[in-house]
Amino acid sequence: MLSIVSTPIGNLEDITLRAMRVLREADYIACEDTRVTWQLLGYYDIANNGRLMSFHSHSGFSKTDKIIELLKEGKHVALVSDAGTPGISDPGFVLIRQAVEEGIEVVPVPGASAVLSALVASGIDCHQYLYLGFLPVKKWRQTMLKSLVNKQYTVVVYESVHRIEKTLSELEEYLGSDFHIVVGREITKKFEEFKRGTISEVRDYYKWEWKVKGEFVLVF
Repeated sequence: MLSIVSTPIGNLEDITLRAMRVLREADYIACEDTRVTWQLLGYYDIANNGRLMSFHSHSGFSKTDKIIELLKEGKHVALVSDAGTPGISDPGFVLIRQAVEEGIEVVPVPGASAVLSALVASGIDCHQYLYLGFLPVKKWRQTMLKSLVNKQYTVVVYESVHRIEKTLSELEEYLGSDFHIVVGREITKKFEEFKRGTISEVRDYYKWEWKVKGEFVLVF
């Protein structure tokens, strides 16, 4: 069985009792960064016992095949990401897809999600929304931005601290300076912040906040 286990996106208290039980019971825990998961297990006094195995974007097919073989042998593997729900903007979907194709039982263990946290706290209509993850850095970027001009639904986008100002400037170009947007930063962490206003106002705010760090979720 492959369990898709959601882990905290910042605040370590944001983990379910079920997730902790699964992490204790699993034969192996496949994780992006073993150091990050090791810290989480230690925080909740969950034994490692050599169960951690790395699985990230550079793992390649051999690591995926190895995990699939363990699953076929009847082993219980818990898949976690460094933060949030595996498969959402991380390489977990590759393993999940292959497990499904192999007829292996896949069980979601829901929990923290930056997408949903930002969406519900934004105050913007969330009955219909489109999650785009990180915008393309180069190829297809302008095409995607243009496609958002006449949208009839809420859009959620991830962005890094290195590109937040550029992305806000481009959104201002395509959507207009007075278009309303909400930017969540460091959600659930000590310096959690939600900046609401026009794209122009939010862009100017982060332009001068040169010490700003963290990860961003844009909702508009």
